[in-house]
Amino acid sequence: MTGAALSALGLAVALRRLDYERIPQAAVLSAAFFVSSLVSVPVGPSSVHLLLNGLMGLLLAWAALPAILVALVLQAVFFGFGGVLVLGVNTLNLALPALICAATLGGWLRRAPERGFLIGALAGALGVALTGVMVALAIALSDARYEVAAQVILVTYLPLLLGEAVVTGTVVGFLTRVAPELILGAAVRRG
Repeated sequence: MTGAALSALGLAVALRRLDYERIPQAAVLSAAFFVSSLVSVPVGPSSVHLLLNGLMGLLLAWAALPAILVALVLQAVFFGFGGVLVLGVNTLNLALPALICAATLGGWLRRAPERGFLIGALAGALGVALTGVMVALAIALSDARYEVAAQVILVTYLPLLLGEAVVTGTVVGFLTRVAPELILGAAVRRG
């Protein structure tokens, strides 16, 4: 219930701050998140998929929240992934790290776009690390019997952290060279 309430509050703020010129970009990133999360890679007793929340944070700032929510709703409705009852906590677990990436790394990217790969890699790693911790906490706090499962899930996020860092760094580095307005425009409109 707390996750749903916090997500609803965040969504209200995000929609008030929505830059309507960024809606097509948000739609593309929401679709990329939707598709990439359908590809699961087994890691030990669990599996992982790309999150792209660090990338979404850098490119969309507050618009990342509704973009993530839309993708999660579609996953829940079409494939039963996650489920409708946990949309609030799932949205919070992905969107809050995206917003933290935007707040902590967006200004640096605006000031030093030549470091796009490094900043993108940090955003990808930070987004996964924060999401992993939040997911593990949500599971562990739901019932003490799930503490071991939460620890296992947290460990499975470590290889994802590296993969996501490479993917996000590559995308951000590429965009700063070929379409810097996509990156720098997002950084400028963040405030």
